[in-house]
Amino acid sequence: MYFLSSLLLFAVAAVDVLHVHGAPTPLEDTKSSELDRRIDTTSFSRISTTSKRLFQLAGKTQYFAGTNAWWLGHLPSNQDVDTAVAQMAATGYKVLRVWGFGTTNDASKSSGDVYYQVLNSSGQYFNYNPSNGIARLDYAVAAAQKKGLQLILPLLNNYDDLGGINTYTNVYGGDHNGFYTNAKAQAAYKAYIKFIVNRYKSSPAIFSWELCNEPVCPGCGASVITKWASDTSAYIKSLDPHHMVSLGDEGWLTATSAGTVPNYDQSHAYTGYNGVDFQRNLAIPTLDYGTFHMYYDLWGYNASWGSTWIAQHNAIGKALNKPVMLEEYAVKEGSDRVGIMGPWQETVVKKTSVAADMLWQFGTVFPSGSRPLDDYAVYWNSSTLAVLGAQHAREMAAKRAVATL
Repeated sequence: MYFLSSLLLFAVAAVDVLHVHGAPTPLEDTKSSELDRRIDTTSFSRISTTSKRLFQLAGKTQYFAGTNAWWLGHLPSNQDVDTAVAQMAATGYKVLRVWGFGTTNDASKSSGDVYYQVLNSSGQYFNYNPSNGIARLDYAVAAAQKKGLQLILPLLNNYDDLGGINTYTNVYGGDHNGFYTNAKAQAAYKAYIKFIVNRYKSSPAIFSWELCNEPVCPGCGASVITKWASDTSAYIKSLDPHHMVSLGDEGWLTATSAGTVPNYDQSHAYTGYNGVDFQRNLAIPTLDYGTFHMYYDLWGYNASWGSTWIAQHNAIGKALNKPVMLEEYAVKEGSDRVGIMGPWQETVVKKTSVAADMLWQFGTVFPSGSRPLDDYAVYWNSSTLAVLGAQHAREMAAKRAVATL
């Protein structure tokens, strides 16, 4: 069990404690030589970018399929990482979405867990312990690069799991909605951004930086998140002008889109209650592409609505001439997943110019026995993954790289 006093945790300027009233800044890691040997930092030529409404990966404009593997940088076993990365590459995936956050307020309660940052009343610390700190994300980035895969790294979680917004407000005050305008919380968040972005900004294994997993501000005006997204994405671009940046939102729509999208209505996904305006956010110059998610049953819709949701975001991407990505979509195990998700994939491939989609989530049996998966996982070597994973990845790769729909 690792307690705060025994962790390899460092603050600015050697080991001085950072107090909450100070503007925290991260220590530059002087122990990064091993990381540098595993991550190719010689060229920016392979860093992905946008090409109008599509993406350019390794210099080639293309459609692609990817998957979510949030757990990759939180696995303590190298063998588990290598096994999963090899299987995802063999499926035909090009891009993986992996949590780039991992914050705790109490290291003593996180024994055995991987975490990258501690926030508490004494300051902000980064965890360089090789067994459960940032070295685990280092290994995941390097393993992905070896297999030619790229990673989307969200830098914050809307939820409490593994470093959510409330790990900041617990220390710096206020509530979830106040986080977006809390100066002290934002200073700490930007310190963490700087820590992660500077660590990997020369790596072609990074597909994009993502501001947050599913940010919302329920009951707020949409301008709160739009301003926060504009300011934060501009900050990331100041650190790393080469890699792409996305918001990571679910794609909630408002009346802004009433004249842009087909079949606009006044039901939950279109009310703006969650404080997110997909179209307004996509127009932010320092956000390179748009993300949207889809959990039709949890949101109170029927399965066929999924194709409507896809077409609506495609229409907004077309209007703004930016790529849009269906970044999460899923149906629980035990359902007819091919029958439900297959038509959504057909909409992506044949009826829209959605640039990419990413199934939630890839599943496998890890050699160590770890089980970080949920009921939505689609498992390696299953007949479901053969269709929704491998077959779909081939269809996306074969699609002519033009955006006409």
